[in-house]
Amino acid sequence: MKKIVLSGLLLLLGLSFTACTPASSPTASSTHSAAPTTAKPLTTSAIPDQEPEKLQRLYTKLAKYLEAELKVPVVYKPVTDYTAAVTAFKVGDLDLVWFGGLTGVQARLQVPGAEAIAQRDVDSQFHSVFIVNQKSGLKPIKDIQELTELKGHTFTFGSESSTSGRLMPQYFLKQAGVKLEDFKGQVGFSKNHDATLELVTAGTYEAGALNEKVWTSRLKEGKVDQSKVAVIWRSPAYFDYHWVINPAVKERYGAEFVEKVQAALLKLDPKVPEQKEILDLFTASKFVKTQNSNYATIEQIGREIGKIK
Repeated sequence: MKKIVLSGLLLLLGLSFTACTPASSPTASSTHSAAPTTAKPLTTSAIPDQEPEKLQRLYTKLAKYLEAELKVPVVYKPVTDYTAAVTAFKVGDLDLVWFGGLTGVQARLQVPGAEAIAQRDVDSQFHSVFIVNQKSGLKPIKDIQELTELKGHTFTFGSESSTSGRLMPQYFLKQAGVKLEDFKGQVGFSKNHDATLELVTAGTYEAGALNEKVWTSRLKEGKVDQSKVAVIWRSPAYFDYHWVINPAVKERYGAEFVEKVQAALLKLDPKVPEQKEILDLFTASKFVKTQNSNYATIEQIGREIGKIK
């Protein structure tokens, strides 16, 4: 009987000990074995001002470079048009965007704290060119007032929100006293600079305005038939393209992250083959610092023609 009682007591003690011992938690165990959480990617994009294939090549290479420099995942997300780039930046879907002068201002005005951080060395002295179909009879223009020669001819801009393909060309036309209704029929708005070049070359429009850098690049690439299309005027200089970064990145990656991104862009070196390829695709020799105030004139002109309210 004593043996039975003793066995019962030992059994009860064993059960009590088991109940008091913390059970191994599957959740706790998996926490130790799981890989560290991956940071949300830095999402880059750009206004679609050229052929999509070229943009994909450029920004994929840039994303790879930035990923190595910043030590965070970086992805390139193409957008359908200029307005989509501004909207995606506004709602936080895009962190770092290559904007034109006008779209950069539009984006920053809708995102308090957004900063213009870098531009190409050429972007403080940027130009538009006016091109014509050789059958139009239009001759080279030496003075801005001679833009009146375009009256009565068909004309196309680039995208409606393009700085070099619409905003500044329309501003210069206005200075010369040329209104949109002075052109023959309705003015066109092509999707991008390449499209403007194609339309004028084909004779769909007698004249058009586009980014000078795109024009010179296509000349070098042998994609311009100069028997069909020619430049008749080069505009005065103005500020244009630049990188704009969303302030939300500071919460995700730290207070110094904006400076790190800026430093990575300024670090691109034409002496390094892989980086030279990126700069060549940007038609630049380097990136330099910029700031929001550089685009005050763009904002003023944008308000004048109703693209900024």
